[in-house]
Formats: sequence, C-alpha cells, structure tokens
Amino acid sequence: QVQLVESGGGLVQAGGSLRLSCAASGRTFSTYTLGWFRQAPGKERKFVAAIRWSGGSTFYADSVKGRFTISRDNAENTIYLQMNGLKYEDTAVYYCGAHPGGRYALTDGRGYGYWGQGTQVTVSS
Repeated sequence: QVQLVESGGGLVQAGGSLRLSCAASGRTFSTYTLGWFRQAPGKERKFVAAIRWSGGSTFYADSVKGRFTISRDNAENTIYLQMNGLKYEDTAVYYCGAHPGGRYALTDGRGYGYWGQGTQVTVSS
C-alpha cells in the first residue's frame, strides 16, 4: 500500500523558513516524479515544485523560484521542500504527490496517482 506522509508544517513569521518532508513507502518510486502542491482556503490546489526520483531534475512554480528548494534522499525514500523567505501568501495546506508519468504535465494535479494527507503552513505577516 502506497503511503506519502508529510511533516514539517507550522507557524512562521514572514521572512522565515520551514522545511517540509514527505516520506514515501509501499512501492519503488524510481520511475516516478514526486511533487509538492498547495491549497489555500477557498482556492484550488496549485503546483509548487517537483523532482524526478531518477536523475533528480527539478521543476518550480514561478511564484516560488529562488525561495524554495526541492530535494530527495533516495536512501530514506523522502523528499524535502526547503522554504525560505516565506510570505503571507505562502500560507496553505501543502500536499505531497507521486506522478507515475503519462499524459498529464507535472504541474497538473490530475497526473498524480497518490497524495499525502497534507501539512499546514501558516505565515504570519
């Protein structure tokens, strides 16, 4: 059974940092891309960043480029999202997802076959 478990969310002041983790289990993810999405209250879920498990290529939304860094630890089957320079508008529930490949772009949530339960990030202004 595939499981994605996020952790690391919390309350932080604007300009601060947080590191989110997503521990993946239940299958081999070598052919997958793992990504982070976020959903603010009353808004749709939006792409944040993604990383290919094999090769480590990374992809970012324009809104987080230069502030967020996605990385992976193959030995721990975990991906991370280092978030620096946090802004009030980064406040959201952050979800980890696994994209097996296929016709949907990495920025499209429909392409992700598995999701974690989410972790809340709140940035105070």
